[in-house]
Amino acid sequence: MTQIAAPNDPNAADADANASASAGPADFATLAQWLAYCERIHPQQIELGLQRVRQVAQALDLRFDCPLITVAGTNGKGSSCAMLEAIALQAGYRTGVYTSPHLVHFEERCRIGGENATAEQLLPHFAAVEQARWRAGQGGEPVSLSYFEFTTLAIARLLSHSRLDVAILEVGLGGRLDATNLFDADCALITSVDIDHVDYLGPDRESIGREKAGIMRPGVPAIVADPMPPQSLQAHAERIGADLWLAGRDFNYAGDRQQWSWAGRGKRLHGLAYPALRGANQLVNASGVLAALQALRQRLPVTAQAIRQGLALVQVPGRFQIVPGQPTLVLDVAHNPHSVAALAANLDAMGFFPTTHAVFGAMHDKDLNTVLQRIGPLVDRWYFTDLPLARAEQATALVQRWQALQMAAQRPRQVPAQAFASPQLALDAAAAAAEPADRIVVFGSFHTVGGVLAQGVPQLGARHLQ
Repeated sequence: MTQIAAPNDPNAADADANASASAGPADFATLAQWLAYCERIHPQQIELGLQRVRQVAQALDLRFDCPLITVAGTNGKGSSCAMLEAIALQAGYRTGVYTSPHLVHFEERCRIGGENATAEQLLPHFAAVEQARWRAGQGGEPVSLSYFEFTTLAIARLLSHSRLDVAILEVGLGGRLDATNLFDADCALITSVDIDHVDYLGPDRESIGREKAGIMRPGVPAIVADPMPPQSLQAHAERIGADLWLAGRDFNYAGDRQQWSWAGRGKRLHGLAYPALRGANQLVNASGVLAALQALRQRLPVTAQAIRQGLALVQVPGRFQIVPGQPTLVLDVAHNPHSVAALAANLDAMGFFPTTHAVFGAMHDKDLNTVLQRIGPLVDRWYFTDLPLARAEQATALVQRWQALQMAAQRPRQVPAQAFASPQLALDAAAAAAEPADRIVVFGSFHTVGGVLAQGVPQLGARHLQ
């Protein structure tokens, strides 16, 4: 049974939002009302720390009665969660997965048995969290929860009531102080460590690694898939006595153009097909996933056939998702220098395209200059977009950044850039300008990719076909 952990030392829909501003929780009948309520009850969008959320979780008596895996990392978390889920499903287990953020619909954050939760399933658990934060409060005031904390507790409660065989929780930000770290996991998986969220996690990989190491527990398997992890991860694992699995030491992989193999702590797998998820980093993610499953083999045994089928069937929208058409469309939520470098390598490996059109929007707290510099040599035309968040960098500011970078680099090839009010308008402009053999890359924030998926996966048709 997974208990709430002891303290560790060292997008809502617009519908019903206006109505929920005047109504109280007792009147809420829709998920949109609850999400709008969650957005306004806490003074800060992000507030790290476990004291407040732990008080509410204890009032809910929140616990898991199945093996629990937490997944942290700068990049690769969503893909790793999806692989764990796909393999466990093929092994016949009832899975529960929590990921964040979502692309289009909030319900994407919770999957039970491989299917998105419904709003109707979530509603009673939002109500339960609201009641619990009043019970846990003092002086007639409820415990204040951020949007992320409130929604995490609601989804965790739904999962804990769903008679699962395994629960998989994606860590939102960092690890040590993230709301998902309330629970003592049976296995911790850290996919990668790189520079992101420096205002909250620290300015370098050692600081960020130390925060992510906070999901480790004494005597519990801690899988580090990053091939070059910061020393802080290993030091923390040794200090608390975690069962540390390091890539290259405790497990490894090798592959050729046709297949790959994995080995680690008494287990070898040969002749594996590549994961259905595209991208150069997916073998790193898959290797960590197999290590986690091997570490849990006594409680969650899986067959080689389940592994093969799971990797062949896994899907995650927005992770180097290639949509065939004329022009070709690529969707990717890469938004920091590390993930954008991987995107650039994947784009380069796709082969020749006469013109690459890039639709991009991101938060202003990202290292945007480095992002633009890393992928800039592959882009022939930019379509920068506004996003519906206060944290987002304005499209006009992105145009100015790009123009300043071009001037500073004194590039002979001037790449044009335009600003648009929404991702869909930017994509429409790119599609109108593109030739059949071109490609369009939509990347950046989840809100950028989600903005073009709001009406379903776009099916682009070249002008000569219309």
